[in-house]
Amino acid sequence: MLNALYNEKILGFAAHIGQTERLLAPDATVTHHSPLCGSRITVDVSLGPDGRIAGYGQQVRACALGQAAASILGRHVLGQDAATLRELAGIMRRMLKEDGPPPGADFAGGAFADLEVLTPVRDHKARHNAVLLPFEAVVKAIDQIEAARGAA
Repeated sequence: MLNALYNEKILGFAAHIGQTERLLAPDATVTHHSPLCGSRITVDVSLGPDGRIAGYGQQVRACALGQAAASILGRHVLGQDAATLRELAGIMRRMLKEDGPPPGADFAGGAFADLEVLTPVRDHKARHNAVLLPFEAVVKAIDQIEAARGAA
């Protein structure tokens, strides 16, 4: 059963996390952690004037599952708009907790279709939070940026 979780594809993504350089002047920085497993991610996010991700950096201290999720997100986050990333977080939550489908070729031009590799995690509730961390952290950062811009 653990072989399905820690397969070659997941380990490959985990071994090649992108966007690991922290931003010097992000619009928001969020650290999100899972008390259950101890996984932790810090994300730096900058939004362009068009509401799209213009800069992204992440520091990931998580199991291979959380690392794989962060890796896939990091590969495709630049240029994505806030609505797409909020929807992606919802898709991932439903995929894990409600047996929903993973993001497919019809979502965001297929940019996040590789997240399908994480579908076996749905059978391991203790691992859900580790996978969801990067998506929740990005949404929280976007929320902070939008709140600050709305208050300005």
